[in-house]
Amino acid sequence: MINVELEGRLLTLTLNRPDKANALTRLMLEELDAALAHAELKGVRAVVLTGAGNVFSAGADLDDARAGLAIDPVWERLSARVAGLPCLTIAALNGTLAGGAMGMVLACDLRLAVPTAKFFYPVMKLGFLPQPTDPRRMAALIGPARTKMMLMAGARIDAAEALAWGLIDRISAPDSLMEEARSLAADAMAASADHVAAIKRLVPPT
Repeated sequence: MINVELEGRLLTLTLNRPDKANALTRLMLEELDAALAHAELKGVRAVVLTGAGNVFSAGADLDDARAGLAIDPVWERLSARVAGLPCLTIAALNGTLAGGAMGMVLACDLRLAVPTAKFFYPVMKLGFLPQPTDPRRMAALIGPARTKMMLMAGARIDAAEALAWGLIDRISAPDSLMEEARSLAADAMAASADHVAAIKRLVPPT
């Protein structure tokens, strides 16, 4: 349910469960973590995370969440893996982003989204806690009050508002989303792994 495509120094990981709105199972999270660990070993210069269909991810698969996935450390392990990669990481959001899927996206360096994307994190409504580092990373991007709007007041925002808040960095047309992600990765792709990592270390993490 994860498509892995390595083109030279660019790794593209695609959530491929469109019939279930790319809801994340434990196996999918483990596959993502393993693919990213392999990418680091191979000296990949850029990683793009995207999804198949019209939704990036609805968050945790609810059956798995009720069976314990909601509190599984695999979420934090994955977001830490994304944040710790010494390369450029780009989330190319082909549609709505919800719930626990927010963690790996917040850990990316850049976030692009299509105009129809929606953003929400319904932990208050569902009775779950967000993953521990998600509120910190979200607050670093959009501020504490807006973070509470999403986590505590259940705010559901569209792409234009997400851009104005700073939750995403650019809105891209669906047919040019991946092209734009690759364009943003071009300079890193042409550089040495050491140079990419050195510049990334100079920028404070979210």
